[in-house]
Amino acid sequence: MRQHRYSDFAPAKPHASLTTGEVIQMLRELKGRTQNELARRSGISATNISLLENGKVEIGKKRVEQLAKAFDVHPAIIMFPEYEGIEIKRVA
Repeated sequence: MRQHRYSDFAPAKPHASLTTGEVIQMLRELKGRTQNELARRSGISATNISLLENGKVEIGKKRVEQLAKAFDVHPAIIMFPEYEGIEIKRVA
């Protein structure tokens, strides 16, 4: 097996920036759910799901926890999309 040197590797490219709303919408679509289905699973109204996805309201800790449970993901994936972008596709 060939051993790699540090100089063999290129630096990682920055991930695309995602908003929390984009993450919610992406997870919802990747899991094949409508806003109404997500509303039922999370206890957040479909109207508020839409507002969250479109960045019209702040998410807050309680909503993050509700959505994370509905998506079966860690809350950090929703709260910190700039750090967890790769994980979103892995868990969907």
